[in-house]
This record gives sequence, structure tokens and C-alpha cells, in this order.
Amino acid sequence: MRQLTYAEALVETQIQEMKRDPNVFVAGEDIAKLGGSFGATRGLLEVFGPERVLDTPISETAIMGLAVGSAAAGLRPCIELMYVDFIGVCLDEIMNQAAKMRYMFGGKAKVPMVMRTCCGGGVSGAAHHSQSLESILAHIPGLKVVMPSTPADAKGLLASSIRDDNPVMFLEHKALYSMKGDCPEGEYLVPLGKAAVVKEGSDVTIVAWSLMVKRALEAAAELEKEGISAEVIDIRTLVPLDKETIFASIRKTHNLVIVHEAVRTVGYGAEISAIAAEELMYELDNPIIRVTAPDTCIPSSPVLESEFMPSTGKIINAVKGIR
Repeated sequence: MRQLTYAEALVETQIQEMKRDPNVFVAGEDIAKLGGSFGATRGLLEVFGPERVLDTPISETAIMGLAVGSAAAGLRPCIELMYVDFIGVCLDEIMNQAAKMRYMFGGKAKVPMVMRTCCGGGVSGAAHHSQSLESILAHIPGLKVVMPSTPADAKGLLASSIRDDNPVMFLEHKALYSMKGDCPEGEYLVPLGKAAVVKEGSDVTIVAWSLMVKRALEAAAELEKEGISAEVIDIRTLVPLDKETIFASIRKTHNLVIVHEAVRTVGYGAEISAIAAEELMYELDNPIIRVTAPDTCIPSSPVLESEFMPSTGKIINAVKGIR
């Protein structure tokens, strides 16, 4: 299969969906002429022109207001918020308008919009440009939350998100944009709410998403050398969550390790841990382990940032700690 970078897969999907549906448009800061800060909208302006590829003012409130209003009016905006760290500026539009509008109008109003944004550390972006805030969005009823880890999933999940009739928060880890991987040609859809078993194993289940899937696979490869068989699950969408795939794995391995880059307290891993404990307690041979970032701001120093982020070594140690 051909290879694309994560960013190239996103560009291709937007082009295909905009050609398929004239109601789809993109908007955001520096997404037209510049092609986005990470190249994820590069070339769209040349294909579709300024009426469907809009450079906006530096105003997250305006960008999100544009998305909510145009979606409610029948369009399908795919807007880019430059960094997830800035959702606080437009949280009212996300939380009190996009997420609630369909419910408040008894299903008569739909808000088919996608908010693409980047998240995560590892590039010395410091505390204002490196956070993983998916649990904030996952806590809001009415939103779907997607975090692909590969170019193929970036393509398939973005296409499904654009076609969905609900607001979808689509979080892309900035350290993945240059990652190359297999990516199908033509129309390709990955359903929202379906996890993937990316490596089969028998001794321990490792659940992760976004960049941490890569770290989990690295850890699993090292553990294999020591005779420990780890099954790695990429949940892909936090909301809706495919708990059945996780449960099937736990019934096989009887051990659970959850890995996420967000800080520990009230991170999404706590929700997965709670669901597993509530519904599968007697299938677990050992306590559930979480590998997360500490409850502190992200340092800009590369040395300190490396210590802050969950690593392959930390995952290996966690797995060994329950055996």
C-alpha cells in the first residue's frame, strides 16, 4: 500500500470530502495561503478558492461561532483551531451551543461540524502549546471526540467525522503530522466508536490513543523479547467509546494498563479504569495501572519535557510491575 504522512492523509481527505459535498468548507487561522501551521490544509486554497477555504482573524470565538452557526444553517464546516490549548477562549460555543443545540431543539437542529486541532507535547512547545485536553471535551454530552494515531485512521476517521451529523472534536497530535504509514487510496471510512486491536497478546492489555499507541507498541515489542505478551488497543474515538473491544481483551489477558499523555487527575484513563472496575472486576487478576503525565504544567526544557511525558520505558516498567 502507498505511504502518506499523517498531514498528507488529512489534506487528501478534506479534498475528497469537499469534492463529494459542496456544503463542506474549511476555515481557520493561516489555513489558506500558508496551508496551516502543520501543513494539514496545504493546497486546498488552490483547488477550492477563497469562498470555501477561509483564513480567519485570530479569534477562536469567531472561528467557533462561524462553525456552529453555519452548521446549524445546513453547511458542514471543518474548522481548524490552531492549538487545543485555546479551547478555553471558545468553550461557550463548544459546550453551550454546538454540544446542546440538537438536544435543546428536540432533534430538529443538527450541528454537523468538525473542529480539527492539534494537541500534545514532545516538541518543546511549552505549557501554552503542548497540552492534552481531551478529557475536558469528552466530559461534555453531545460531542464526539476522535484521536487517530496513524495516517490511515486520520483519513478514515476524518471522513466519517465530516459526514457525521453531530459536532466532532478531532484531535491530532503534533508529533504525528510527519509520521508516514500505509494509507488507502480513494474513499475510505473508519466508523466512529470502533477501537482497533493493533497488536494481539495474551498476558496484559495496554489501552492507549494518539501518540501513546506508538509508545505502547514500542513497549510491547520490548516486552515480547522477555516473554511477556502484550495486547495493544487503540481506542481511536474516546466518545463514543468501544468498551466491548477493551472488555474482550481483558477477558483474555486479565490485566489492564492504560496509557495517556494527559495529566493523571481526571484524565480519560480514569474513566476507562472505572468502567473496567465496575463491569469486569472479577476478570482482573491485578489492580489497573495508569501510565500518565504528572499533575503539573508542561516544561519547555527538552530534558524536563522528556521526563514529563509517558515513555516506552515507563510503560514497560508498569507492565512488569503487575506481573
